[in-house]
Amino acid sequence: MSDFDRNYATARTGYRTDQVTIDAGLRAYMIRVYNYMAAGVALTGVVAWLTFQAAGGDAIRVAGGQIMGLTPFGQAIFSGPLTIILLLGTLGLVFFMSFRINRLSVGTALTLFFVYAGVLGLALASIFLEYTGASITRVFFISAATFGAMSLYGYTTQRDLTGIGSFMLMGLIGIVIAMLVNMFLRSSGLDWAISAIGVLIFVGLTAYDTQRIKEMYSPMDDGTIAGRKAVMGALSLYLDFINLFLMLLRLFGDRRG
Repeated sequence: MSDFDRNYATARTGYRTDQVTIDAGLRAYMIRVYNYMAAGVALTGVVAWLTFQAAGGDAIRVAGGQIMGLTPFGQAIFSGPLTIILLLGTLGLVFFMSFRINRLSVGTALTLFFVYAGVLGLALASIFLEYTGASITRVFFISAATFGAMSLYGYTTQRDLTGIGSFMLMGLIGIVIAMLVNMFLRSSGLDWAISAIGVLIFVGLTAYDTQRIKEMYSPMDDGTIAGRKAVMGALSLYLDFINLFLMLLRLFGDRRG
C-alpha cells in the first residue's frame, strides 16, 4: 500500500467527476433545446388548426381553383395582402433573432421564438385547404420519426458533419431558386424533384444542426449565454422539422377534392 499514489487517485477521481458534470450539463442543455423546439411545433400546429376552423373549417370547399365557404376571417387570411404580410413577418422575425440574439435576454428571445411559431401557424393553416386532415396527420408522424432518427444520429455520431452541412446549405439555396423559377414554369415534374431533393436536404440538415448545437455547448457558459444558445438551437431544429414536414407533405399528402 505504500506505493499507492494518492495524488493520482485524486486526479482520476476529479477527472471523472468533471466529466460526469459536463455530460449531465450537456444532457440538460439538449433536453432544453428539444423542449423548446417541441413546444414551438405544437404551438404552430394548434394555431394552424384553430385558424382553419375559424376560416370555415369543414365547410370550406375547393373546386376549380376556387375556395368556397370561407368566413370573412378566412378570406382575409387566405387571400389578399395579409398573406404576404404574414410571410414577410416570419422572415423578419427569423432575421431579427439571428442578428440580435447576443443583445436579447433569454426571456425575450424565447418569446420571439414562440411569436414566430404562432405567426407561422397562421401562414401554414393553408395546408388544410390543400390536403386532407388524415394525410396531414400521417405525414406529421412520418416526419417526426424521420427527424428523430436523424437528430439521434447527429447527436451520437463521431463523424464530423461540417462538410455535409455545407453541401446541404448550398443545396438549400438551389431549391429556393428552383421554387422561385417554378412559380412561373408551374412544372409538376420540377415540383416533384424539388420536394424529393428538399427531403434529402432537410434530413441532412437535421443531423448536421444537431451536431452543431451539441458542439455549441460549453460548461463555462453562464445562464444567459446557455439560454440564448438553447433558443437558437431550438429555432434551427424547428425550421428543419417544419420544412421536412412540408416537403414530405408535397410528396405524400392526399389532396382535397
